[in-house]
Amino acid sequence: MATATLTIDLDAVAANWRALDRLSGPEVQTAAVVKADAYGLGVTRVARALAQAGARRFFVAYAEEGAAVRQALGPGPQISVLSGHMSGDTEMINDLDLTPMLNSLEQITRHLEALPGHPFGVQLDTGMNRLGVEMLEWQAVASILIDAGPALLMSHLACADEPDHPLNATQLEAFHEMTDGTGIPRSLAATGGILLGPKYHFDLTRPGIGLYGGLPFDTSVRAVSLGLPVIQTREVAPGESVGYGCTWTADTHAVIATVAGGYADGLPRTLSNAAMLWDGDVPCPLVGRVSMDLITVDVTHLAEVPKSLDILCAHQTVDDLADAAGTIGYEILTSLGPRYLRRYQERTA
Repeated sequence: MATATLTIDLDAVAANWRALDRLSGPEVQTAAVVKADAYGLGVTRVARALAQAGARRFFVAYAEEGAAVRQALGPGPQISVLSGHMSGDTEMINDLDLTPMLNSLEQITRHLEALPGHPFGVQLDTGMNRLGVEMLEWQAVASILIDAGPALLMSHLACADEPDHPLNATQLEAFHEMTDGTGIPRSLAATGGILLGPKYHFDLTRPGIGLYGGLPFDTSVRAVSLGLPVIQTREVAPGESVGYGCTWTADTHAVIATVAGGYADGLPRTLSNAAMLWDGDVPCPLVGRVSMDLITVDVTHLAEVPKSLDILCAHQTVDDLADAAGTIGYEILTSLGPRYLRRYQERTA
């Protein structure tokens, strides 16, 4: 079989949620961010594992993602939609009991008129300049909205993965200015914000990447591994090149394994001649260009060519692979393609 196997350790995801939950006080609720199909790992299985671990509030990017989480979990858990109440979402928000995080005066008007009495939250812009109600807008509508009883006031830190960045303190100050005295539950911290300490925790934290084994939560448990089948091996003579563009040429006799996986599977072309795969504890360099479906690996030094080589494993995390590709672990994780056979491990189920 040429299909690669992506192994997802649901116990590790649950353990990471519990570890992040312990970093805040007992009065602080810990939610779970499961947008982008639980960062590419499969929202149905991941959301259920997180709910079993204790998560009762979930965050998604779009209402359609919220529908998938509601289908997985059934009634009860709160599902917040970070894009807010978009035109055309009203029926879905109402029927599936989703909680939109309203981002603009337009969304506020739409929600209060279309679904009076339906739960909502408000996202505030404290300096990221991406989503959220800005300071002057908030001052104009705060009294009306607070009377309507939002479930949550939230904002998002732009530089939480850089603890010494001055914008963290600036955003914290702005969030206090906009929300102190409202009596409404508040949330500012995702994974990086949790690690900044208690003054960023407020009433609710929203870990995302840390649940799945990614930085900046550097003590997280590895949650994914990926093995790529070897389709063919060949001997390459000195002076012969491998792959598109002849970007790698053998200096000596070499044995090259052609492996199933390419940029169509979320392995970016920037890994060309820059990454390692592993046979157990033995590293094997990726040589030549990454193509759509295939990569080529130098296995000359192996006593025996294995049936598969690992690209995400104990020796190489998503962040290690991201460093080789010149990107971030988020992008590697969420790009892992639909052709992988996803195998779930859950010892406690």
